[in-house]
Amino acid sequence: MAFQLTVKDAHSPARSGQVHTDHGIIKTPAFMPVGTQATVKTLSNAELTASHAQIILGNTYHLYLRPGNHVIQEAGGLHRFMSWKYPILTDSGGYQIFSLAALRKIRNEGVEFRSHLDGSTHTFTPEAVIEYQRILGSDIMMVLDECAPYPCTMEAALKAHERTVHWAEKSKVYFGHTEERYGHRQYLFGIVQGSTFESLRKESAEKLTALDLDGYAIGGIGVGEPKSDMINVTQLCCSVLPEDKVRYLMGIGKPEDILEAIGLGVDLFDCVIPTRNGRKGTVYTWNGKMLLKNKQYRQDFRPIDEQCLCYTCLNYSRAYLRHLLHAEEILGMRLATLHNIHFFLDLMENARNHIEKRDFIKWKNQINSVYPLTE
Repeated sequence: MAFQLTVKDAHSPARSGQVHTDHGIIKTPAFMPVGTQATVKTLSNAELTASHAQIILGNTYHLYLRPGNHVIQEAGGLHRFMSWKYPILTDSGGYQIFSLAALRKIRNEGVEFRSHLDGSTHTFTPEAVIEYQRILGSDIMMVLDECAPYPCTMEAALKAHERTVHWAEKSKVYFGHTEERYGHRQYLFGIVQGSTFESLRKESAEKLTALDLDGYAIGGIGVGEPKSDMINVTQLCCSVLPEDKVRYLMGIGKPEDILEAIGLGVDLFDCVIPTRNGRKGTVYTWNGKMLLKNKQYRQDFRPIDEQCLCYTCLNYSRAYLRHLLHAEEILGMRLATLHNIHFFLDLMENARNHIEKRDFIKWKNQINSVYPLTE
């Protein structure tokens, strides 16, 4: 993968760059709105594009179950199926090993899932996951990994790390023996595991780096560990992973956590926070987080954020949004989600600008005054 590192911050490992794919260039640091089931919940592609979304994320496990690989293949791949012309990253289903623990059995050769939809049984092996993502046609494919829960013993974390590296080795071999289906290039990322054990994280990062994959993710973070451990693990992984490859911190989405990770050298992020919280009435502004359902906004006719230029803020008031959310109107969920996605993408654009100005840390500290880095 062509990753061009353009600027490094003067006072931190923060960096800006460009990821080149056949569906477009991704300017980093970048946030990927989560489109688990081939849609970012409540939003249209036109709204995502207007918010300057550069890349979205889909989920191999969920798309495999519904609508099914055969449907997406017949459509000509995920881009055509969902009419999205920009880059797509697909997760491998590894997170479902963690989140659907009651519905799966892990073996060295792969994972057996019972569908959360109908109870049917399905096996995900490292090779099968690559094949599924070849069918999806995503620009960036993730290897199958095992995310250890927190807390866990070092023995359990070691098993998950060793299995993840083994699966990455098998994934690379299968990836190299297969071809793209839709005329555009696909790239393969590994995932560093090891829970909060520094020796395991270092070993995982070193062994995956030796595979010379196209990029590297830091997985198993944000699963209940203290904030200090999240920061220490991210810092350690960034110090070991190669500088000329993309670094992706999986599932981290609070503004303060994103900015802290950018300051440690992370390039890509994804999280359901802006969409899930938006649907529940929590919105993010340059003055902090707001709970729109609160009584104080009943007759507040200002926009969510007077600095924001999103469609929601240019056209609707806090009072109207509060009314829609209390009435459980879909439009309220859509408008709040749209604002949040715009805010998160605007946050990343500002981060890139301040890295290029080489005053990122000063700017980050200002943002931390309203989004403090707390447990």
